[in-house]
Amino acid sequence: MTTELAGLTSAVAVARIRLRQDADLTEPSDPEEPTRIEIAGRTLSVPARGGGARTALRLLARADCAEADLVRTVREHDGDLAVLRWQALVFKLDGAGLLEHAIGQAGDIIARLRPTGTGPVARATPVGRDVMVKLSRFAVLRADKGALTLAVPFGNARVDLCREGLAVAGTLTDWTNPEAVAAAVPGLTTSVAAAILGLLSAAGALAPGGPDHDDESTDYQLAQWSVHDLWLHARSRSPGLQSGYGGSYPLADRFPPLPAVPPRRPGRRLALAAPDLDQTARADPPLTAVLENRRSVREHYDDAPITADQLAELLYRAARTRRTFRGTDGQEVADRPYPSGGSLHALEIYPLINRCDGIPGGLWHYASADHELEAVSDPSPATAALVAAARASSVMSADPQVVLIVTARFGRAMWKYATIAYSLVLKDVGALYQTIYLVASAMGLAVCGLGGGDAATFAAAAGLDPRSEGSVGEMTIGSRSDQLSSGG
Repeated sequence: MTTELAGLTSAVAVARIRLRQDADLTEPSDPEEPTRIEIAGRTLSVPARGGGARTALRLLARADCAEADLVRTVREHDGDLAVLRWQALVFKLDGAGLLEHAIGQAGDIIARLRPTGTGPVARATPVGRDVMVKLSRFAVLRADKGALTLAVPFGNARVDLCREGLAVAGTLTDWTNPEAVAAAVPGLTTSVAAAILGLLSAAGALAPGGPDHDDESTDYQLAQWSVHDLWLHARSRSPGLQSGYGGSYPLADRFPPLPAVPPRRPGRRLALAAPDLDQTARADPPLTAVLENRRSVREHYDDAPITADQLAELLYRAARTRRTFRGTDGQEVADRPYPSGGSLHALEIYPLINRCDGIPGGLWHYASADHELEAVSDPSPATAALVAAARASSVMSADPQVVLIVTARFGRAMWKYATIAYSLVLKDVGALYQTIYLVASAMGLAVCGLGGGDAATFAAAAGLDPRSEGSVGEMTIGSRSDQLSSGG
């Protein structure tokens, strides 16, 4: 953190402001033209008239500044009237979320409010000495770019903490006030504690309610959310809260994109029969009938298990790679029967064969561009555990004939998309689920999508790093009879 704070004492909280560190200040050559501030793809024109205002803006862009020093600079260059214009400009910049607020003590910054989105941030004002506060249960502390930063899902600012600032966060596990915080942290005054709590409040990191009514546990709208679910929802659905969102290519300057088709696996391969789609189209029931008759079928007809040709037809119709081509951004994209965000098609299918006429048991990978199966693993304790988990999840009375394990090659999405990459992967899983459901239903097969799975066990079975390619969905597939139980 910046430590350009000579003269700070431990007796009082010393406040500083500066322009956001992720913003760029551009001064025009013509003094009559406005200064420009650029951030996250947007440009703000700043009417900084006079040499004093431009000098003060340069100071704001370089380091933490006391507001009194900035006012003095403007007054010395441009006179008293210019001070009012400068204060109005600072108010405007702050309201637009373009200023950082720092609290210092004993010569160092110990807490800094940093806007992270593109919208306004609540004004940072010290918390009253008797006001009861505590940290939100949704707050997360993590290391980022040399700082320990505290943030909450729907906050459009974060607070970077060090030294006494971190100690303050440690006192907020239950309701407390600035006086009690100061008493618990050696060397901290009540005014400094109140100022740090003011930054946390502006970032939305303090819990709503109070000791007698803790809203995060008593209000259904808040109590229903887990920390991780709310973070995923907020990051993927709130572009205004992120400095990078959508197709912003966060990794393009460091890594090449992954190819649309993964490299061939060494070892045994099994060619699959391709169905005659013209004949299939003539024989299929109408789409409306398929939709109306679609069910999750949780029992398989083991007297006549699913065949290799049936599984081949299902995979071909639902998930083959029809072609690959180069996108306008240079990334290789693909065309499959189901839609995918950005046509990236990060998903892969691993059929886990328990009983299938014509295919040996074990874990296979569907090479969708070649319409072949690649051997991954013979039956093992890990594959047995995956079958047992699928049986339990689908509430089946016997082991499923085939488990289709869906994985994602995460780098396919994360090379291009910021903040929404994983949510797009999950949307792709839903699109694939429905496509497989409809094709399987049209073919008269039993199909059931599962709500969860064990990524670690799959990684052990497949020999994959789950951070690179991990399981994100599972479905059971098998033969059926019309009398078998079904559900939603």
